[in-house]
Amino acid sequence: MAERIFVTGADGFIGSHLVEALVRDGYDVRAFVYYNSFNSWGWLDTVDADVSGQFEVVAGDIRDPHGVDTAIAGCDRALHLAALIAIPFSYHAPDAYVQTNVTGTLNVLQAARRQDLASVLCTSTSETYGTAQFVPITEEHPLNAQSPYAATKVGADQMALSFQRSFDMPVSVLRPFNTYGPRQSARAVIPTIVSQIATGARQVKLGALHPTRDFTFVRDTARGFIQAMTCKAVEGEVTNIGSGFEISIGATVSLIAEAMGVEVEVMEDPDRLRPVESEVERLFAGTEKAQRLFGWNPEFGGRDGFVRGLAETAEWYQDPDNIARYKTEQYNI
Repeated sequence: MAERIFVTGADGFIGSHLVEALVRDGYDVRAFVYYNSFNSWGWLDTVDADVSGQFEVVAGDIRDPHGVDTAIAGCDRALHLAALIAIPFSYHAPDAYVQTNVTGTLNVLQAARRQDLASVLCTSTSETYGTAQFVPITEEHPLNAQSPYAATKVGADQMALSFQRSFDMPVSVLRPFNTYGPRQSARAVIPTIVSQIATGARQVKLGALHPTRDFTFVRDTARGFIQAMTCKAVEGEVTNIGSGFEISIGATVSLIAEAMGVEVEVMEDPDRLRPVESEVERLFAGTEKAQRLFGWNPEFGGRDGFVRGLAETAEWYQDPDNIARYKTEQYNI
């Protein structure tokens, strides 16, 4: 029988793509989504036809230990993605980030321990490194949380690793760098740019243009989760995945405009600027460890892969049914 995979945050951007990939790979998927009175499953309501109806959905709240424990029962492995992720909102609501990101991770770990799962893979973020002190950023890079969001992810990562060391649980941490692609929230920079252009704007409002990022296409990120999930060598380890390409936000605007066949002017919006000491200036992933342990090799790697990924992303946002879901005239923190 196919293994049953418990996916938290399955209703989100990366989570929904991960559910699709797991189903297509023949896994039995139990998708844990955030309960709401609309009975919305988030992006799982829009998955491709070949995947729709081929997975189980359980609604709950990652902050509720009893609900998590009930939902995970009978599963073989867990992929934990549920989190609050927007950096600007973490300035406004740090308590919520601790409850969701740290306590939520603890709830998953406790439930997985009671259920004796074969593996638990927790999601980290490149933001835990802060501005690069050396590049490429390897897993040995010091942790330097520059936002409440990043601080809670450092805490969640350490909680996960502590369970492996304390209880010999098969726990590992995957640290993706700046995932992008269809379905991403406009609180991230690429959909912020694309969605403004897609609705006719030729003056694009952004924050800082000089920081650099390592952007990874979402299907590559989903594949990295699946590769790491069954890799025994990653237990107790942190592993980076990234694209092998570093680019500034300003240069990213130019590539997006070229992909969409327009010329744009960038307008600096003070509301979108991070506090100076909180801005992460440079992120560039070192992925040798992932290559060695589970064969990480992104399909959308390097500059050429980034251009292809941007074209596919722009095409998705230009679909009227998709762009209608976004409030491009408002700043999404």
